[in-house]
Amino acid sequence: MGTDVAELFIVVTVIAVALIFDYTNGFHDSANAMAGPIATGAIRPRTAVILGAFLNLVGACLSTAVAKAISGGFFDDQLITASIILAGLVGAIVWNLMTWLFGLPSSSSHALFGGLIGAVIVGAGIASVHGWVIVSKVLLPAIVAPLVAGVAAAWATRLAYRITRRTPSVHTGTGFKYGQAFTSSMVALAHGTSDGQKTMGVITLVLIAANLQAAGTGPQMWVIMISALAIGLGTYSGGWRIMRAMGKGIVEIETPQGAASGAATSATILASAHLGFGLSTTHVSTGSILGSGVGRGAEVRWSVARRMVFAWLLTLPGAALVGGLAALLADQGVWGISVLLVLLAGICLAIYSLSRRHRITHANVTDSHEVLVLPAATPPTYAGEALLEAPNKPKKVKKPKLKSAA
Repeated sequence: MGTDVAELFIVVTVIAVALIFDYTNGFHDSANAMAGPIATGAIRPRTAVILGAFLNLVGACLSTAVAKAISGGFFDDQLITASIILAGLVGAIVWNLMTWLFGLPSSSSHALFGGLIGAVIVGAGIASVHGWVIVSKVLLPAIVAPLVAGVAAAWATRLAYRITRRTPSVHTGTGFKYGQAFTSSMVALAHGTSDGQKTMGVITLVLIAANLQAAGTGPQMWVIMISALAIGLGTYSGGWRIMRAMGKGIVEIETPQGAASGAATSATILASAHLGFGLSTTHVSTGSILGSGVGRGAEVRWSVARRMVFAWLLTLPGAALVGGLAALLADQGVWGISVLLVLLAGICLAIYSLSRRHRITHANVTDSHEVLVLPAATPPTYAGEALLEAPNKPKKVKKPKLKSAA
């Protein structure tokens, strides 16, 4: 009886933590769809996140191909336990919050995969990881998809400017704003279709590991609904730090290139979700924004882009390291899981406190392209930009003293 109660406690805890990850996924990746239209003024910030939240919720209910791949393809179901999955989720949440703090649009999907891989290797052995599935479903799409989306966005942007070069800017501006609103909505729907399924897959995996669901079956309806609701609520919260980095940090976005990059992003994500690839919507969206900037001939801040790529490369191993360390604690039973949850809560609180020092909200998200963390931090200087310096105080001129006549 005691063993059954402990196992039920672990399963319920894993489901709760999985929904917390789903929430962080929502606000971490909300910029993928809405950073562009917010930066150009096509959609107001609050309206954008409400629309994105609704479409993420709808998209998460449309397909389960990715969820089935996670729950029955990446790992050996017979060797996976609920505590291992919990450790993987902790690794993903910690990495998501750290990159959100610094405004780095890293991949929530790769954070999840990395956390799970690290936890599975520590808890069940490296043989439990299906390496070829990881390569074919995660690593190869991570390389190919951003390139495809970037090239498509570059050509689409050039075509958009070429077609409308003789049209008055008043008419093209209005038309492209509607187009950008539509394509960003498609990206939000695609994001829900792709990323919303990942939490469904994780919850299904833990139910299978606890013998509460038959192996090889897809997510149940209640799992689909709570996962969709969690990612929708996360998207509604905004994720304004990454919204600023995506919308202002890489390149100044105009409405034609915003519409083109949104179309390239949504097409790539929807096609990948249909094929069951564990695609990173962040990589695809960032690739599209970079491609649209190149297509327009705009000034791209390559130093910011390099920092983002560096964060991408660190995501899988970084989350895997945290997930592996968490697995060492989770393997100790109920007391180890309790300590792990306390540590997770402390880390979340510390990161949130740091974010309040340079707070970014819907009211100031478009004021700058910098995301600062430390209290004394100041924005760096990029090419073509000049920092305003405080005027120098006039120096006092000492008057010579007149010698009195003797």
